Amino acid sequence: MVKIGNIELGEFPLLLAPMEDVSDPPFRAVCKDNGADLMYTEFISSEGLIRDAIKSRKKLDIFPYEKPIGIQIFGGDEEAMAMSARIVDATQPDILDINYGCPVKKVVCKGAGAGVLRDIPLMVRLTQAVVKSTSLPVTVKTRLGWDDSSINIEEVAERLQDVGIKALSIHGRTRAQLYKGEADWTLIRKVKENPRIQIPIFGNGDIDTPEKALEYKNQYGVDGIMIGRAAIGYPWIFNEIKHFMKTGEKLAAPSMKQRIEVARKHLKFSVEWKGEKTGILEMRRHYTSYFRNIPNIKPYRQKLVEFEAYEQVDELLCEMEQEFMNAFVEA
Repeated sequence: MVKIGNIELGEFPLLLAPMEDVSDPPFRAVCKDNGADLMYTEFISSEGLIRDAIKSRKKLDIFPYEKPIGIQIFGGDEEAMAMSARIVDATQPDILDINYGCPVKKVVCKGAGAGVLRDIPLMVRLTQAVVKSTSLPVTVKTRLGWDDSSINIEEVAERLQDVGIKALSIHGRTRAQLYKGEADWTLIRKVKENPRIQIPIFGNGDIDTPEKALEYKNQYGVDGIMIGRAAIGYPWIFNEIKHFMKTGEKLAAPSMKQRIEVARKHLKFSVEWKGEKTGILEMRRHYTSYFRNIPNIKPYRQKLVEFEAYEQVDELLCEMEQEFMNAFVEA
């Protein structure tokens, strides 16, 4: 049984990665429905929380059915991180996560996210400040290092465990790689096999099929897998992986009816939570994946990203369900 603090996650948990502008409550809802064991919010700026910025505060929205749920924060100032940890603590998630992995330039330039990878003593101080400021179990998501010449994940894992984190998720790339090339899980395995490491180690990067998930589980010995981009528009991946690991058989691809049902739920929640204009706009990034490999779908997908009223999009989805009722969907 894998545990973070006192939170039991099952024998081999599948985690939904915190993805900016993706891992919001509507997206998390459909991932939870489809087998995600632990989910994290989008990352939240510690400075934004302290300033009471509306966008940052809204990202604190969590719902009872999401539990266990982790809220992720980022920043490069010890006092700000400590203060934001206390704010998060008051919202009562199950876990508080720190982001040391985001490679985006605007975050890195502020000395936050993956920018902290260049200063390990600072990373340790920031982590310690957060651990001391919350009653929640603290976890960390990070990368292998800043670039190929400064890979330091083994040292990082030991030092962060020493200051009190309860789990570590490792993306198998450096900051310099961004999301290019192939994730290197051999270094994740080294961390897991380190006899000093007693906390759960979760691997992240390039897991996009049930076969690969099982292969990496067996080959690298991690305690669980964190899934990010592969879940966008395809939340079924969590249950597909679980089924394959249990039976060795692949589930059939979701039918058109299933795809539309999930897309409609996602859309409805998105509009309710964000408002009609923003909800419809931000939902558009998901349609390509929801309706991939459907013959003759292109004209409908085009309309999905053009319509601006909720009723229009919802009616189109209903029309698609009738039109493609018997469509064959490739796995």
